[in-house]
Amino acid sequence: MTIRDESPVDLNISVSMVHEIVLHARAYDVKVAPGASSDASNPIDDDEMRILESRRDDNTGPELRAVINGLNDSEAVDLIALAWLGRGDFDRTSFEEARALAVDRHGDKNADYLMGMPLLGDYLEEGLAELGHPVSEEGE
Repeated sequence: MTIRDESPVDLNISVSMVHEIVLHARAYDVKVAPGASSDASNPIDDDEMRILESRRDDNTGPELRAVINGLNDSEAVDLIALAWLGRGDFDRTSFEEARALAVDRHGDKNADYLMGMPLLGDYLEEGLAELGHPVSEEGE
């Protein structure tokens, strides 16, 4: 992660909303199929693995989807552009290009697209850092 002296780039989505999405994305990313225990599992701890299992009554995915679907168009475009920036597809100097491409590709499938990125939370934090924004709300 690079620390910059440059002022933060203005976003159409609040940094606190990106932080909220990061938390939801990380919770979603750690989910595994029910019963997917490892050979090295400890029977004493197996019940603790249940929290990481993706089950029908688990709201982790639907909550992330609802937050993303609740964004307005300009927020959704910036979220997609931030993810691309964090993934390394663009950098600070080409962020406007990322936004333009996100506008062209923006549609009603944003949640599906973003939730399909296995490291979405990391990408969003890296994107924020690249644009000069804090990566966590601690210390703000």
